[in-house]
Amino acid sequence: MPPPLPRGAWLLRGVTAAGLLLSADVHLFLFVQGYQDIEVVGPLFLLNAVAGFALGLLVLVWRHWLPLLGAIGFSLATLGAFYLSTTVGFFSVNETVGGVQQVTAAVAEWVALVGALLALVVERRRASGRSRKHV
Repeated sequence: MPPPLPRGAWLLRGVTAAGLLLSADVHLFLFVQGYQDIEVVGPLFLLNAVAGFALGLLVLVWRHWLPLLGAIGFSLATLGAFYLSTTVGFFSVNETVGGVQQVTAAVAEWVALVGALLALVVERRRASGRSRKHV
């Protein structure tokens, strides 16, 4: 059984999960509010919601680096799609930055990204410190 995570790592995992879950919630809300009718983007919003909920839970219950890596990939992909949609368009969708849901989702994704990156650093630093002590 692996040793317990330090409090800071749990806090960062909690912040990461909160960002993922909030982003998923916004995407599910927008999907139900009409995005399901948009070709390509509608199904991607539903996929985003499911993936965000799953990753948010995995970050909390699986003490492995893979969910954190998944959170980083999820955040980068979601932010990338959002910034494409607000600049050049994304699958014929041109979005604005000003809406409450858009800003909330973008902030949540940045929180998830930074939280996951920091959690990886903290957990790797702790793991490498443990391995040096046993040498």
